[in-house]
Amino acid sequence: MHTSTFLPARARAAAAGLLLCLSGVLGLAGPAQAWWQADWPQRTRYTLDTSNQGQPTTEAVNGLPLAIRLHSGNFDFAGAKDDGSDLRVLAADDKTVLPHRIERFDAVNELAVVWVTLPAVLPGSDKNAVLVYSGNLQAPAATGSPAADAALKLAVGFDDAAGRGQDRVAGALATTPVVREANALLAGGARLDGSTLQWPAADALAITPGGAATVSLWLRADAVDGGQVLRWGPLQIALAGGKLQARVGGTVLDGGPLTAATWTHVALVLEGAKARLHVNGGEVAQAAVATPALAGALQLGGTEGSTALRGAVDELQVAAAARSAPWLALVAGSQGSAGKLVKAVRESDGEADGGGQHGYMGILVKNLTIDAWVVIVILGVMFVVAALVMVVKLRYIVRADRDNRQFLGRFRQATDALLQLDQGAAHPNSTLYRLYLAGQRELRKRRVGEPGMAPLSGASIDAVKASVDADLVRESHRLNGQMVWLTIAISGGPFLGLLGTVVGVMITFAAIAAAGDVNVNAIAPGIAAALLATVAGLGVAIPALFGYNYLASRIKTLSADMQIFVDEFITRIAEEYGAR
Repeated sequence: MHTSTFLPARARAAAAGLLLCLSGVLGLAGPAQAWWQADWPQRTRYTLDTSNQGQPTTEAVNGLPLAIRLHSGNFDFAGAKDDGSDLRVLAADDKTVLPHRIERFDAVNELAVVWVTLPAVLPGSDKNAVLVYSGNLQAPAATGSPAADAALKLAVGFDDAAGRGQDRVAGALATTPVVREANALLAGGARLDGSTLQWPAADALAITPGGAATVSLWLRADAVDGGQVLRWGPLQIALAGGKLQARVGGTVLDGGPLTAATWTHVALVLEGAKARLHVNGGEVAQAAVATPALAGALQLGGTEGSTALRGAVDELQVAAAARSAPWLALVAGSQGSAGKLVKAVRESDGEADGGGQHGYMGILVKNLTIDAWVVIVILGVMFVVAALVMVVKLRYIVRADRDNRQFLGRFRQATDALLQLDQGAAHPNSTLYRLYLAGQRELRKRRVGEPGMAPLSGASIDAVKASVDADLVRESHRLNGQMVWLTIAISGGPFLGLLGTVVGVMITFAAIAAAGDVNVNAIAPGIAAALLATVAGLGVAIPALFGYNYLASRIKTLSADMQIFVDEFITRIAEEYGAR
């Protein structure tokens, strides 16, 4: 039985908060993950986070095409093969190998795009992930490609070597060569400068009347004043007057304003009796319209009115299915350049324990003794108090310094109105202003500056100075208030941590002696956990030390300013209102 169970839940929560802060600084927290095969020393965890996307909580998305972007920040190109043939993509269970397709692998510029199909994406979850393994230079090239989407009728990524916009589904080629856009959204794309790309009519591409269909593509228009984006029989997507519009027969769906020179995901969904227009994953328009017969050649680009479309396109798809709103939202969010849904983290085999056990920090916490827990709880409270003091004191000093500069400027510019500086402006945080008010209060008691009043004697000036000096002492006390908590954290934190460590080591050795087990596996966890108390003590003392030194320096400067001001203020009073 672990001694941590004796602590109240709130105390354990406070201690866990301090341990979490320490583990974040030291890089020890988090469970170590199992490793698929030791021959692949590097992997990138690519996570699709749908927890904050407002999706229906009861609807999962199946067969999602995921474009994995790899770069120097999340992938070690130097340790992989130059063509990326050693890549292996696994599901989140770290067991199931998922077929993938490499659209781009540029080891020189350290950029890659890898396609994989996620069998299912759970809505409202941050556990949708794939693992990309690499670094096995002896591995044979991976075989297979992502699972085919039975609904796809046309899929053009503009990444074919021939530059003819080859369809990945049926192999159809565009009737004219494609002008490549080398750095499109997803590797290669097509450049349209008033030109038109066309894929010939085919029975396999046709959609029957009343059927379901989805036409989607990524578009980056140089200008949005006009131009035809796509036409397929009675279906058209175009730009007009800065807006995106879709036409199904005689019905117009207004997509609203479009931003020029920005990649935008456009999807037109036909559901048999209704049409939906989606922009960047969100539905922007819908209309009750029957799906017409869609056949003939599919045209990309062209002229609408007198304006030709100029820009780039990428990942053109036609599917004989009405894609759902969550499906389109995930596609736009995961493939878009903003990367709103994805997070990629590079890992190495040194971060895994090979068996899915708890990480190092978990082992330490698990073996903490009751005394260590008590010490860490106390240190956690000290850390919170010290942090609060540093934040509050810093805000106080910053505001005082700012108001002091403002008031000092007025004071030094004042001539005849030296005793009227409390009028016209307020300096609520200025220590100098409060000292000035203390002096002004004493001077008004003596009716200084009023007609017919005698000049101040030397004794009166000394009395005024004594009163201002008294307020100077009070302001100094206020500036240094609460700083004692930082000195307690600096000096007491390490000693408390050391106490917890010593007692923990003693308990560990006593338990070993009682059990008669002296192997290193029995000793190491207890001693390591005991040392965690010392780490916690240092984690409290070090930030407090830095904060104390900085705040003390600022307070010293403010105190010097106050002393100088008092001398300057009394000197001016003596010059203007003192006896000659």
